[in-house]
Amino acid sequence: MTTQTHIPILDLSPEINELRPEILAAISRVLDRTDFIMGEDVHAFEQEVATYLGVKHAIGVNSGTDALVIALRALNIGPGDEVITTPFTFFATAESISMVGATPVFVDIDPTTMNIDPDLIEAAITPRTRAIMPVHLYGNPTDMTRIQTVAHKHGLRVIEDCAQSFGARWNNQHTGTIGDIGAYSFFPSKNLGAYGDGGLIATNDDTLADTARMLRVHGSRKKYHNETVGYNSRLDTIQAAILRVKLPHIERWNTHRRAVAQAYNDALQDIPGIITPTITDGHVFHQYTIRVQNGRRDALQQHLAAHGIGTMVYYPIPQDQLPIYKGQYPTYPHSAQAAQEALSLPMGHYMEFTADYNIARLLQLE
Repeated sequence: MTTQTHIPILDLSPEINELRPEILAAISRVLDRTDFIMGEDVHAFEQEVATYLGVKHAIGVNSGTDALVIALRALNIGPGDEVITTPFTFFATAESISMVGATPVFVDIDPTTMNIDPDLIEAAITPRTRAIMPVHLYGNPTDMTRIQTVAHKHGLRVIEDCAQSFGARWNNQHTGTIGDIGAYSFFPSKNLGAYGDGGLIATNDDTLADTARMLRVHGSRKKYHNETVGYNSRLDTIQAAILRVKLPHIERWNTHRRAVAQAYNDALQDIPGIITPTITDGHVFHQYTIRVQNGRRDALQQHLAAHGIGTMVYYPIPQDQLPIYKGQYPTYPHSAQAAQEALSLPMGHYMEFTADYNIARLLQLE
């Protein structure tokens, strides 16, 4: 490898360069119409993404976090209620539960998938439990069959956190369309990313969809007739126009991500102390995340940085150990261990392996 090599954790420039003419044309059409709020492209994108996901309703909102909050509100979850979720993910998951006044109840992860362990959910259910919020971490769909079985047995609702899993499938069904309601993020780094904030709610339930649409516009179905306290959470028309350009490419992009993941796995399979992720047809590899054992993760990250290889630790502190919750929960051992071992390597739908990108050699500490 040459000393000039620099491979960031994510490089959006190839995507922008390929799609620039279409994106600029889409933005220009919005400028010509001046329909910047809830414009034509928002409604068109909602229809197109609903068709892609195979779901009745797709509701654009301002962010993935708002999608979770509005989903919880639509289900009438609030103070006194408990929602079971994973400790090992980004704070927005537990934050959304706390924001509506409910209590997050954490269940440890399966160390193989790093998703919530379905076998542990039932023991965490109490009379106050109203819902389960699984997270499809790194683009890897969690076992929705088992989660749905537990939910149906106990009369619980299921909110899928799909912030990292757009296009992922469980048993050939899109994540976010299996439970009662799904929440997606279009943060720029996502597999389907806007060039600013954006989010989406998906559901087959007419009542939930109607409530979500009301909540995203200040709690009103009709202008100036506010029925409840809602949010100013509308998907921006320019971002919707950009997402419309990108949506037709998502299957090709996700297929390429799986190919990159396979190339990684092939290169890393014989390196002691490195655990590679399992590749399935439904996994979309928002992140390619390895486990680095024996306390070597941080040293390896520094070693890769010295050779121009960008990496990220998702996530260094489990949600239950964040300052806002620390001391309120026990330690979840598999989650705590994952926080010490997880390391995400460069990944993207335009990423290519080259002859001088000898990742296997670099992953062996000098």
